[in-house]
Amino acid sequence: MKLEYIVKNDNYKNINQILSEEFKISTRLKNKLIKKEKIYLNGCSTDTRKNVNLGDTITIDFNYVEDNSNIIPKKMPLDIVYEDEWMLIINKPAGIAIHPSILHFDNSLSNGIRFYFDQKGLKKKIRPVNRLDIDTSGLVVFAKCEYIQECLIYQMKNNTFKKQYLCLASGIFDKKEGTINLPIARKEGSIIERCIDKNKGKEAITHYKVLKEFKTYSLVLCTLETGRTHQIRLHMSAIKHPILGDTLYGKASKLISRQALHSYKIEFIHPITKNKMEFMSQWGQSLCL
Repeated sequence: MKLEYIVKNDNYKNINQILSEEFKISTRLKNKLIKKEKIYLNGCSTDTRKNVNLGDTITIDFNYVEDNSNIIPKKMPLDIVYEDEWMLIINKPAGIAIHPSILHFDNSLSNGIRFYFDQKGLKKKIRPVNRLDIDTSGLVVFAKCEYIQECLIYQMKNNTFKKQYLCLASGIFDKKEGTINLPIARKEGSIIERCIDKNKGKEAITHYKVLKEFKTYSLVLCTLETGRTHQIRLHMSAIKHPILGDTLYGKASKLISRQALHSYKIEFIHPITKNKMEFMSQWGQSLCL
């Protein structure tokens, strides 16, 4: 798990510039790497203020042990969609939390990832990049090091990390395709519920397209331009088409025992290979037929 850069021109005067501009490494992570002496110039640990010359090789080593003892390892089945030395992509079932909590201290997805990492001898913190509610199913990316997490979060902020969801929404839409642009804020007095708040809310944009209609509900593809907590659930409710089974922003359903929301497709640029990565959940693909 190493990054390498060979100096081919005189754009950079020192290693600090290369770390900041070539790799976009944050100051916080850069300081951590310096403290751990994981930055090398031509194979030797180096001061990042050191000047560089043409042909020099800069290496950044992320193969250091991290304390992940805050997560209890728990063996569980994992539906692994993709894995390399930098990341792991899981198809999460509904009914399992991503993070441990008082109610899910040892049976969250992070507990399963910790067990899996232990089996592989990977002593790294558990870093989910995108977050799903406990009853939302679908694709979740876990970064195997802090650098990958930073890169993918940066892509999310710049809207180059694309996320699409499928949901079953109540009713038949008059407008079969559109954009919902309604700001979202935490609801006063609640640590869980969100609300539409045009004064205090943060920008939230959801693009939707009706794929199929049934008697009393519709299959809808939602593409997120922002990633606010409960964004799709709240936006669907706001336009009078709450997601089936969503008891927080709609009502219970006889058809499904949880909110009918699925993280269907993700697209991003791999931070290391620079290749475009695209993944779709099989459950989501079957709903499109």
